Amino acid sequence: MEWLTQPWPWYIAGPLIGLTVPLLLLIGNRRFGISSSLRHLCAALGSQRPFFQYNWRAESWNLAFVLGIALGGFVAGVLWANPHPVALNPQTALALAQMGVSADSGFLPKELFSWQAVLSLPGALFLLLGGFLIGFGARWAAGCTSGHSITGLAALQLPSLLATLGFFVGGLISAHLLLPWLLLWR
Repeated sequence: MEWLTQPWPWYIAGPLIGLTVPLLLLIGNRRFGISSSLRHLCAALGSQRPFFQYNWRAESWNLAFVLGIALGGFVAGVLWANPHPVALNPQTALALAQMGVSADSGFLPKELFSWQAVLSLPGALFLLLGGFLIGFGARWAAGCTSGHSITGLAALQLPSLLATLGFFVGGLISAHLLLPWLLLWR
């Protein structure tokens, strides 16, 4: 069980994730992606909008996959939680400390993800705006990070390469420009 509770190195986890693409294609001619599961769920719940009128049962494997991700996250994060603090680069820990974020509370710093922070006006706006932008971006890009960066790149699709570059640029802008600015409003 020790190997399950420790972080896996990139050279193990990366190829395992990458192998899901050909495996899904070989087993059932399926494409890997997560953002489409919300559409499948809305269709399964009986939405009458034309966008949701299709045979969602043919994609029910995707809903099971997303449920497995949620259950796996719960098992890994709660039942088999790593008792050791998150190992951060000292420069990263210092930069976070200068912004008022402690590195000792794990992957979800309490300054950003406690109920007090989330229920504040800036925290609620941050969540609403972020959720809207993620949903809008996934719809506009015709897929999410997993669909484009894993499946699309494996299929050598130029739009997926452009989307993946956009994800990285957006992440860098968010981490280096938006996050420090947003932390000022706490």
